[in-house]
Amino acid sequence: MEFRTIEHTADIGVEVTADSLGELFRGAALAMVSLIVDLGKIEGKIEREISLKADDLDELMFMWLNEILYLLSAKGLIFKEFDVSISDCCISSKMIGEKFTPERHKVKEEIKAATYHELGVERRNEGWMVRVIFDV
Repeated sequence: MEFRTIEHTADIGVEVTADSLGELFRGAALAMVSLIVDLGKIEGKIEREISLKADDLDELMFMWLNEILYLLSAKGLIFKEFDVSISDCCISSKMIGEKFTPERHKVKEEIKAATYHELGVERRNEGWMVRVIFDV
């Protein structure tokens, strides 16, 4: 799994490539969290499981990333590990992280939401790719 940051007018985005769909969703989550804080500063003290269902993979990616952001903004939880399982536009994930602490988790970029702008989960010959633009 690989990701790179892409520049976008007044926003920020990522492109993620992976061999499998599960790794793509895992990679998108890691890319997003790494834009917010240093992943190396997150400890594995809390486990949380989530399951989401959508009509298509684009909607599932949108819901997935925004659920992770919701857990940060509303519950104060930040995650560094994502064990992802996907089938039929459903995602289940066990996530490992901890309570967000401003003293330890210096915010690099404040992300408000993942957007549908340019969002696209694509099957490619060598695997999967997604581009996500975040509202900052």
